Amino acid sequence: MGQKRYWCNQMKKYLISYDLDKPGQDYPRIIKELERLGAIRILYSEWIWKATWTAVQVRDHLKSFIDSNDMLLVVALTGEAAWTSLMVSDTGFKQSIAA
Repeated sequence: MGQKRYWCNQMKKYLISYDLDKPGQDYPRIIKELERLGAIRILYSEWIWKATWTAVQVRDHLKSFIDSNDMLLVVALTGEAAWTSLMVSDTGFKQSIAA
């Protein structure tokens, strides 16, 4: 059987969240990669990123920056949100989820 392929030609916004399985671990590799990609950090382990990639492509790319026992979540955003006390300004967050 052929390999599944995924394609998205529109810019989408993704919420990316990760957790390490061992206490005391740090995230330098995935943090550096998310910064390189231009993602915006909104909480300690949550980021917003705009891309033409699919959620599967984002997940598969970022998996190489965490350990196999770590957790990773990639969710496409709809634009609706509610929040309190993020690590980014309210204006910065609104801009990151705007169409």
